[in-house]
Amino acid sequence: MTDHPPGQAPGRSLQNLARALRGPERIAPAGPVRVVPPAPAAPSLLAAIAPGAAPRAHRASIALPPDPDRAAYPPPWTWPALHRPEDAAIRHDGAVTTFAALDAAARDLSAALAARAIGRGDVVAFLGHNHPSQIVALMACSRLGAALLPLNWRLAPPELGFILQDAAARLVLALPGYAPLAESLAPPGMPPGDYVMDPTAPLPAGQAGVAPGTAEDPALVVYTSGTTGRPKGAVLDGAAVVANARNAVRVFDLTAEDHVLTVLPMFHVGGLCIQTLPALMVGATVTLHSRFDAEAWFDAVEREGPSLSLLVPAIMAALIAHPNWAGADLSALRAVGAGSSDVPAPLAEAFHAKGVPVQGIYGATETGPIALAQSPAEALADPGGIGRAAPLCEVRVQDEAGHPLPPGRIGEIAVRGPNLMRGYLRDPEGTAAAIRDGWFRTGDAAQLDASGRYRLAGRIGDVIISGGENVYPAEVERVLMTAPGITDGAVCGVPNPRWGEVPVAVVVPGPGYDPEAVLRHFEGKLARFKQPHHVVTVTALPRTALGKVERAALRALATA
Repeated sequence: MTDHPPGQAPGRSLQNLARALRGPERIAPAGPVRVVPPAPAAPSLLAAIAPGAAPRAHRASIALPPDPDRAAYPPPWTWPALHRPEDAAIRHDGAVTTFAALDAAARDLSAALAARAIGRGDVVAFLGHNHPSQIVALMACSRLGAALLPLNWRLAPPELGFILQDAAARLVLALPGYAPLAESLAPPGMPPGDYVMDPTAPLPAGQAGVAPGTAEDPALVVYTSGTTGRPKGAVLDGAAVVANARNAVRVFDLTAEDHVLTVLPMFHVGGLCIQTLPALMVGATVTLHSRFDAEAWFDAVEREGPSLSLLVPAIMAALIAHPNWAGADLSALRAVGAGSSDVPAPLAEAFHAKGVPVQGIYGATETGPIALAQSPAEALADPGGIGRAAPLCEVRVQDEAGHPLPPGRIGEIAVRGPNLMRGYLRDPEGTAAAIRDGWFRTGDAAQLDASGRYRLAGRIGDVIISGGENVYPAEVERVLMTAPGITDGAVCGVPNPRWGEVPVAVVVPGPGYDPEAVLRHFEGKLARFKQPHHVVTVTALPRTALGKVERAALRALATA
């Protein structure tokens, strides 16, 4: 087999794929639409999604760009292996996996899964830190029409047990260090050897003839963080995964010449789907770190020269505070993506001062995740912003009744597009509440300005009602993080006998901290009712694995 079609230069097919993934400049809801008929529902998984969620009604309103080969879904997995087989796909712990080796490993694992009677509609979990075998597992599952369930290894055993039971996972692919934990979670009466498998163990060569998965088959089941209650399993089908990749290719201008440094955990869609998968789909190289380490990040940027990386505000702050920051050479990076929570402008500006635009990304597990994004130019012009609707998305700010609001009004962000989840696993009520008339209600508050840019205001449920006025924590936090002597901070509401609630700043103090100076810093910058009533100091803010502030724990600290 040649590494490119006859008469075509090597790499040309990857360029064509990148163009196909980019699609037209803007996807308009009007005009002729090609609707792909849904695949037959698999009773083990598709039937567990809300009946009204498949096929998705909103898909008919979005005209997708043509796929290179829809019948051989998912084409982005196979193109790099066919046309750049010996190029580096993943670098991890000193080892290099080529695209050909990645594809062969996926073929072998899919055959091993099929031998265990894993097939269309089944769920296979992955437990472990970032590792190439997770990518192999996703590719292998997609060959069978099965879905991969990435597990957050930071969760306690009862939490993991709930997720595995809720998802009805048939098998857990556990890295060696996590196998004992996975075995302890096996269903009663099932031998651990039938429930847990080492994805790094050698496998016999896979055999051809496995029925391929389709774009309508569930590809990922990713559980939400559960900060507002029990986590819910968002089901993303193959078409949603590819649509999100198209958004990423356009947002970051990804090509096969790029090199992505991945340090965020791939048990979240951020670490997995914002840069990592899209980069592999266009034939770019991914350097994969098992977990974030500041020294390792600086070393990789300077020695290996990645062109892109994805961070969250907590990691950005850790890098800026690191002794290596002042002398760090970041010239290889042409941009950094940032999201998971509002990015304080000072953090973005610190990267900008080193010549690296910080492109704000907004989304949710349920949106694949990319829904809003900044271009590099917009990142420099609006530090800490979240930009505009991604190419394949429609986004609006709406009121409680679902009516669009004009620019300047704060309301809830709603998203529509082919990147949306199919629904929540075994939760038709939750699905119906989250997706109405094809629009996913994010629960996040924002406003649209006259230029078409969005600005986050916080979670709808986190709004502070003080004297009848709405105070959105994100608006106050943006000012708080520019106050002197603050290394980290967040805002929440606490009860007040006169006003009902008042804002309180919870901060991690740094050099030169003065609580009175912090309060004075707000004068003339925000209305009086938005200014913090007082300041509470802590050694660290309670945060999730992706750096989001845990609001319930924050309120407990503020009222202690």
